[in-house]
Amino acid sequence: MRATRYEWAARHCPPTNGVQWLAFGAVCPERATTAGLVLPFADARAMNLHLAEIARNVPPGAHALLVLDGAGWHRAGQLKPPDNLTLLLLPAYAPELNPVENVWEYLRKNKLANTVFDAYDAILDACCNAWTFFANDPATVASITSRAWANAS
Repeated sequence: MRATRYEWAARHCPPTNGVQWLAFGAVCPERATTAGLVLPFADARAMNLHLAEIARNVPPGAHALLVLDGAGWHRAGQLKPPDNLTLLLLPAYAPELNPVENVWEYLRKNKLANTVFDAYDAILDACCNAWTFFANDPATVASITSRAWANAS
């Protein structure tokens, strides 16, 4: 999920205080569990931190498949997936194949819509609180990230 806070500026004068934050999240629909980070940047380094966080949440002896879209930091050559993760790159322009896209839509609609933040820390708090709210509701995690058609035979 990506969000930007805008400020007003005179024409032809760039704003000076734009702030951006990025939430990295992963879900396991079968176990109804999540792993997430909120970081002020998105690059290979941030993605490697996220991969490590996901790997810590994979049960011992298990292996996880992580579905990735076309974000630049998902395709960076510097990614170092832990041994218990396999990365699956989706075809371009296919967000409907990535279950975590439903999570971002859910959070925007239910926890982060129509909000004005007074400070950068308030943005971070709101994002972390939204993710925690979602992660603590296993029924919602499972229902909005499951793909019944993927199991059809």
